[in-house]
Amino acid sequence: MQYSRIAVATLASFALTAQAGGTDEAEARYLEESRKTAQEFMQTLGGTLKQQIAVGGFESAIGVCKQVAPALAAQYSSDTRTVKRVSLKPRNSVQGTPDHWEKMVLEGFDQDQQAGKPPASMEVTAYSESADGRWFRYMKAIPAQAMCLKCHGTEQDIPDGVKTLLKAEYPQDKATGYSAGQIRGAISIRQQVQ
Repeated sequence: MQYSRIAVATLASFALTAQAGGTDEAEARYLEESRKTAQEFMQTLGGTLKQQIAVGGFESAIGVCKQVAPALAAQYSSDTRTVKRVSLKPRNSVQGTPDHWEKMVLEGFDQDQQAGKPPASMEVTAYSESADGRWFRYMKAIPAQAMCLKCHGTEQDIPDGVKTLLKAEYPQDKATGYSAGQIRGAISIRQQVQ
């Protein structure tokens, strides 16, 4: 409970920062751009995964998440915007480990899901300040789909060939044990405020 109050206080400070600057119009634009980017990113990644699974089975999906997902994130990112996927249980700790704010949001998503809130409606926005400027932040929950469980599910869900590849590619893998609909992580967008 104490952590929840700290998280609420920290998120409230982000909200105060949001009220202190930026117009409603600008915030609406940043939100619309972020939602569009998140949707396009996930649709493109999901479509690529489905195609690859149809051609090469679930073992080939590992390469999509390892190579295509970071390339997509780089494609949607720029000098003034960063797009990435984060998780409390990342497969790739270098690319998928959340920063402090992202971790708090992910923990909040998990609490909201336990309270019965549907993951599809979970998104959070905030403003933050850092040495490199002022930023609009956006996160959208990513629920695990049924096809995701062949690489991210329980020991029984994951085929032996996939287990072998995951062990070889990701010896420190934490991204398993999920069930369908459970929040797997989130897409996180950090956009510089102009």
